[in-house]
Amino acid sequence: MPETVRGPVAELGATLMHEHVFGLSPEILWNWPDLPEDWDLERRAREAAGKLDALKAEGVDTIVDLTVVGLGRYVPAVQRVSELTEVNIVAATGLYTYDALPPYFGNRGPGSLFGGPDRLAEFFVRDLTEGIGRTGVKAAMLKCASDHLGMTKGCERVFRAVAEAHLETGAPITTHSHSASKGGLEQQDLLESLGVDLTRVVIGHAGDSTDVAYLEELVARGSYLGMDRFGIETISPFEDRVAIVAEMCARGHAGRMVLGHDSYCFNDRFDADVVRRRHPRYHLLHVSRDVLPELRRRGVTDDQIHQMLVGNPRRIFA
Repeated sequence: MPETVRGPVAELGATLMHEHVFGLSPEILWNWPDLPEDWDLERRAREAAGKLDALKAEGVDTIVDLTVVGLGRYVPAVQRVSELTEVNIVAATGLYTYDALPPYFGNRGPGSLFGGPDRLAEFFVRDLTEGIGRTGVKAAMLKCASDHLGMTKGCERVFRAVAEAHLETGAPITTHSHSASKGGLEQQDLLESLGVDLTRVVIGHAGDSTDVAYLEELVARGSYLGMDRFGIETISPFEDRVAIVAEMCARGHAGRMVLGHDSYCFNDRFDADVVRRRHPRYHLLHVSRDVLPELRRRGVTDDQIHQMLVGNPRRIFA
């Protein structure tokens, strides 16, 4: 059964595969706790639970929280949210960087200043099998990233560790990819060379692209496409995002796409008022209220929508 923050569940139901509950900056919170965007766990947890309850009312049962090290993961806060909402929250492990590793890992391991063993895979496996920190919450998905810089040495170390943890535990993998440079192909090449079955991989942010040939190539190698940034229209506008999903469905690929927003319930790294003004549809309800009706208008069937929201997540976590 899939693991969630509350423990294993029999069914995930309708699932958004790329979201975040909290994105935090611990050193800022430790040193300047009186900033306007102050962090009060109970207040923020209740706000987040309210947003998830609204999502539940729209028919979504589960979110996959892809906040890992590098994005301000703090699982005790997510546990409190989970106590306050019926929505399932699936936790992830991994490390988020486009280039260099955080010094804790960058100064350890092969090729580093001080050498020694690479402990990344060890940490990831522990999160998956024993729990994150002292919370007892087991992660259920692995995450790695590369962006416009390509597969830097730091990124490659994370990908190798993620592959090792995947092979040891069977946990599925999701990536952050840079669609403009067709970065998902480079990710597939490396993961496949490390023994990863690409049918267990979601190429995240594939929906940023309108290049059908690129997306067809990713699908042909077996991976899922993360159509998961609905609401971030500065990268790709609403019209393009729904059009590419509809086109890929028409080509028979509903069984290889998952949906999401890449949104946060609370993120101290951005000014919330500015985000609301510039990205008014960047919120958890956009897929349910705007995207799905538009997909239906474009000929996407309810069976295909069910496949993307329910069937594919079920298979990914099987």
